[in-house]
Amino acid sequence: MHYTCQTEGQRLTVTLYGELDHHGAVSLRSELDRLIERERPRFFALCLSEVSFCDSSGLGLVMGRLKKCASVGASMVIREPSVAVEKILLLAGMDKLIKIERTERV
Repeated sequence: MHYTCQTEGQRLTVTLYGELDHHGAVSLRSELDRLIERERPRFFALCLSEVSFCDSSGLGLVMGRLKKCASVGASMVIREPSVAVEKILLLAGMDKLIKIERTERV
């Protein structure tokens, strides 16, 4: 699991790549927390278009970053989840807690 980040004004966008499972989530948690603390964005977007798999550890990572964003006064959105990730997000009811932004799929 790796990521890229892009800052535009007060918006921080992090794009994750690979499988969001226990192994990937462990180190990613602290890295993203440090990034959020350092940047103090007003808006945080977590792009999941390049994530091929997500389990409960991945859901926990997302929920933890939502709490982290709230602690620094940032709002959070999930952007462009892959089909596999969107399915688990919806099954877990995450769409009721975090806004999911997506474009139309063909």
